[in-house]
Amino acid sequence: MQQEDRSRWLALYVLCVGVLMIVLDVTVVNVALPSIQEELHFSNSSLAWVVNAYLIAFGGLLLLAGRFGDLMGRSRIFLLGVGLFTLASLMCGLAWTQTLLVCARFVQGIAGAMTSAVVLGMIVTMFPRPRDQAKAIGVYAFVASAGGSVGLLAGGVLTQALDWHWIFFVNVPIGIATILFARRLIDRDEGIGFGEGADIPGAALITSALMLGVYTIVKPAAERGWGAGETLALGALSLLLLGAFVAREATARNPLVPLRIFRSRNVSGANLIQVFSVAGMFGMFFLGALYMRKVLGYDALQIGLAFLPVTITMGSMSIRFSEPLITRFGARALLPPGLAMIAVALVLLALTPVHASYITGLLPSMLLLGTGAGVCFPALMGVAMSGATPSDAGLASGLVNTTAQVGGALGLAVLATLSASHTNKLLAQGTSTAAALTGGYQLAFWIAAGLVTVGIVVSLTVLRPGAVPAHQPHFEDEHASIEQVGAGGEPGAGEPAYSEML
Repeated sequence: MQQEDRSRWLALYVLCVGVLMIVLDVTVVNVALPSIQEELHFSNSSLAWVVNAYLIAFGGLLLLAGRFGDLMGRSRIFLLGVGLFTLASLMCGLAWTQTLLVCARFVQGIAGAMTSAVVLGMIVTMFPRPRDQAKAIGVYAFVASAGGSVGLLAGGVLTQALDWHWIFFVNVPIGIATILFARRLIDRDEGIGFGEGADIPGAALITSALMLGVYTIVKPAAERGWGAGETLALGALSLLLLGAFVAREATARNPLVPLRIFRSRNVSGANLIQVFSVAGMFGMFFLGALYMRKVLGYDALQIGLAFLPVTITMGSMSIRFSEPLITRFGARALLPPGLAMIAVALVLLALTPVHASYITGLLPSMLLLGTGAGVCFPALMGVAMSGATPSDAGLASGLVNTTAQVGGALGLAVLATLSASHTNKLLAQGTSTAAALTGGYQLAFWIAAGLVTVGIVVSLTVLRPGAVPAHQPHFEDEHASIEQVGAGGEPGAGEPAYSEML
């Protein structure tokens, strides 16, 4: 039994390395963009596609990749994703033209979706005991949440010490090692199969809807505004495709995404909370980095180091304290205080003066943000996965990642647009550049705090304790419910059921 437990935890660390590689790549590129632009002669508008090509593929395919994990086997999709991501990273590092780099980034996004979408589903299957599951989700939540700030630091180090090519080359040995260890440590699952056939129309509709939606957010909405004709037209088309997908899934004999997953108030509520909370936090990382660069004059490495307290506090809370806190108070009870700390951190940033010192002006916000995220995100992911049956675990995992991605893209576009608009207004009034930039960032931080506050309201009004359906099968024994496990018998005898921990 001890050997089996050790193998499962080693397998978890392998999964988290794969996730970290994906998460790092989202932010590590931002630091290297000026160097990439200089060497490959990107224009300002075309340079955005180095980021957008990845985001569109990643955000558009997460839900589909998660469901394919259920159908074909989550371990198979994970290994294919890591392998493809490693190959695409090599092509990014070798890219000598703009087109080659953008295309390789698009493939990276596809592979990143395949890898990330199935991991939570694999974790809840590997760790059926509630306490172990809470701890494992805490480790995953830390990697998924803190990886962005680690990426800023890693990007600064690699770009300054070597050159921008190495932010991609470094993925190659990590990817190869992840594949080798994953094949050895992770049990193969066959999936539930396609049954009555693949839902090709559903797959086409949801992929088109999400890709078009992410494109609308990161391109016309961010560049031309939310009221622009192109933004409204593409947004309406995306919603139309999403509506057609829902209609298709409601009538399909073998739906790609069974709509029953949304009947759980906890699953739907947790994903809604994630949209608002990630939208606020994404804006903090992006606009906070701009504030440090353009107003305080920090270089790339200093910006990465400035965010390090977020990573440290988030890691301490997620890995060491999330499991006992969830066991003691319940996952649902941790969400309001955790989100409140994030909201207060954003309010403190909104009150930061033009030339703030790091110790008194920024560090308190960093510590509060890391603590709040470390408290609430493991609990939030646990609630989001609480209603998933074994056959839907990959879908639920993909949904969690999709709402995080859409929330991040939506929040970034809204906050960046409003911040830039307010800055331009202040400049037109004769305000100094530093004060105008700070004013724009402050407005964005106030709005971000408001978004997180909406998440608090949802956590208090929508989520319900003990809402895991009684018919939900246990991940290792499809004839026993989660409530029965923990009430006695193996595995997890004497442990509270996860529904009781909500």
